Amino acid sequence: MEETLAGRPLSSEDRRRLDNLHEKLSYEATTFLGYPCNSLFDYSPLYRFLGFTVNNVGDPYVPSNFHLNTHDFEREVLDVFRQLTHAPADSFWGYVSSGGTEGNMYGIFLGRELFPDGLVYYSEDTHYSVNKILRCLHVRNIMIRSQPDGRIDLEDLRETIRIHRDLPPIIFANAGTTMKGAVDDLDGIRRIFEDLAIQRHYIHVDAALSGMILPFVDDPQPWDFSGGADSLAISGHKMIGSPLPCGISLAKRSNVDRIARSIEYVGSLDTTILGSRNAITPLFLWYALRTVGLDGFRRRVEHCFETADYAIERLREIGRQAWRHRNSVTVVFDRPSLETINKWQLAAHNDVVHIITMPHVTRRQIDLLVDDVANDVANNPIVPAKETANP
Repeated sequence: MEETLAGRPLSSEDRRRLDNLHEKLSYEATTFLGYPCNSLFDYSPLYRFLGFTVNNVGDPYVPSNFHLNTHDFEREVLDVFRQLTHAPADSFWGYVSSGGTEGNMYGIFLGRELFPDGLVYYSEDTHYSVNKILRCLHVRNIMIRSQPDGRIDLEDLRETIRIHRDLPPIIFANAGTTMKGAVDDLDGIRRIFEDLAIQRHYIHVDAALSGMILPFVDDPQPWDFSGGADSLAISGHKMIGSPLPCGISLAKRSNVDRIARSIEYVGSLDTTILGSRNAITPLFLWYALRTVGLDGFRRRVEHCFETADYAIERLREIGRQAWRHRNSVTVVFDRPSLETINKWQLAAHNDVVHIITMPHVTRRQIDLLVDDVANDVANNPIVPAKETANP
């Protein structure tokens, strides 16, 4: 078998393995209900760009010596999110990240650099990666109780901040908690600052999923820059949809300038967490925003709400205690059998599970899931969990 600098052809066994993987993924995609990844996309017109070693190294707003990049498209994506998040036009900055975890790390990093003596507060319903981020950054932190519906407990937060009022609070807030889709009360958090006369503070908001939902509803909860956020993390592979994990990290330029460093090697500023950054995902996001459009995403969000309400109705018909928060596509219900959880790839925690009605989820899939849950009850009756909320 002839070999070249580009390599050699795959063996028949390797090709068979790839074919088997494709078949497996195609099947598993039909029962993918428990996680917030939208699979309704087609980026095939962009596949030709996979033939280049593109890299968005450096700051997207600063020219680089590395010319194989998509910074122009990245900036266009960021400008859309500037508008969606009501960011201050005179002090806005952002970049396309590897996903929500990096975006959350960036927000906490900025808060720590702004207030080195700060103390991070986060709820027990916060994404599991945040505890890891805090360990990596060596930031002092306190976990705050959550209410039964997943929102941060403001009374516990108030008392804890009061006890530590000599330390600037760095709040890690959620706009859509991982398990229950709860949105933390930013107005309430800001009232705590006012009541305790706290002038030095920072708020980062994890809006991984809801950051592409709340801009398209008529009555959103406060969640973005207009609601008091200093930085935001939004996922790109969730409501928008992407075959590669990605995200959008947004912040105030005045805070980013504090950590910027000039790097002669790449001829740009080092303002991001990563050095080399994916240059394909900004193209995916740009393409989706251009082809689906903001009106299209508004229709998708409405469709997701309708599917969520249908799921709640069907689950309640069979005696399940199903509910969702206002402006959320996360449907929470009492835990079914392990077999059903595994089949439908449901996210489970304690006595509840959830499905997330992303744009690709159909009523037919909901019906099949409900059939399996009903069969669980018929064969092995489950005592329903206490309903924690009915927002």
